[in-house]
Amino acid sequence: MMMDKTANNRAIALGDPVPWFNAPLVTGGGFDLHVSAGRWVMLSFLGSPKNPRAGEELAKLLENAQVFREDHLVACFVLSEPPPDVARLAAISGNALFFLADYDGAISRSFGAANAPRTIVLDPMLRPVADIGWDFPQGHAPTVANVLRGLPNVDDSAGVPLFAPALIVPRVFSFELCDFLMQYYQDMGSAESGFQIDVDGKTRTQVDFSLKRRSDVGVVVPEVRTLVRDHVVRRLVPEIERHFQFKATRMDRYIVACYDADVGGHFHRHRDNVNAGARHRRFALSINLNSDFEGGDLIFPEFGRRTYRPPVGGAIVFSCGALHQVLPVTRGRRFAFLAFLYGEDDARERKINNAKLHDGERQYLGDQDLLFPEQAEPQLAPA
Repeated sequence: MMMDKTANNRAIALGDPVPWFNAPLVTGGGFDLHVSAGRWVMLSFLGSPKNPRAGEELAKLLENAQVFREDHLVACFVLSEPPPDVARLAAISGNALFFLADYDGAISRSFGAANAPRTIVLDPMLRPVADIGWDFPQGHAPTVANVLRGLPNVDDSAGVPLFAPALIVPRVFSFELCDFLMQYYQDMGSAESGFQIDVDGKTRTQVDFSLKRRSDVGVVVPEVRTLVRDHVVRRLVPEIERHFQFKATRMDRYIVACYDADVGGHFHRHRDNVNAGARHRRFALSINLNSDFEGGDLIFPEFGRRTYRPPVGGAIVFSCGALHQVLPVTRGRRFAFLAFLYGEDDARERKINNAKLHDGERQYLGDQDLLFPEQAEPQLAPA
């Protein structure tokens, strides 16, 4: 569990960011709070299921189950001890209703709920908008119900339209280069693409089609890498520096990727820099190579359901810390060039983080990702 087990039982402040955590589910599996951004989140700290009132409050809150929807509001019931009726809880669990196991009390303490059962409601940016204790004068469950029924659609959560801090730059690749890279994908032969997870503090790659379905080809031919790098350096790096005040000096993971409608190509909501072996990443880069497909657009759930699609040859650049999702491709195939951008300090961190990669993961040597190789030292300087 990602939580300070010695954290004090301190009350949260409305409007402040709350601590992120991941926790096992009582019914099996796990829950990551940060991935639930982009919708309202109800955290109901019930304490011990042995307490009769915990069952009473749970039953009253479940009367609002019709407002629990994956794209609007997810409900998390936090238990401090194992329940006697796991099968019953499993039967009512789903994509918008979870039972979290907080058996060491770390999560409850960090939310000021240890020995003080309460319900906290978070906005789509994971900031509390309501903190309602069991001792609330107007009643706990009725007050929570009133709050939940009054929550607007996620797109209206701020009262004004929101736009993700993403930079779209047209004409980074020529149409000819786009066509060449798609042919390169066809000629080289693709492989299913996984995603990174941390196991016992080390990062490894996993394939799970329910979370991601994409095929990739690595750009390994030196001449092709040079061609791609030259376009990025001349046409994109200056724009990133101008608008984000960041000078990218390195680019990693040159790949041509394909999201195919025939296999349900998509990538579930995620962030690109939360894993131990990926914390060097600063900006994600995606350049569309074609337009004859439907679906497959990017969304940034913390900023609503607005979709983002750069033009053919155009790039979209965004922080690796931003929660994002690639919607399913519903017709045709979406081809894109994908990479990560970072700087010299980040490269030093990446080299150190080789120790945080599972056996079999590719080690970072620091000699293949330079955007300006003519300006670099022969080897990556030590930290």
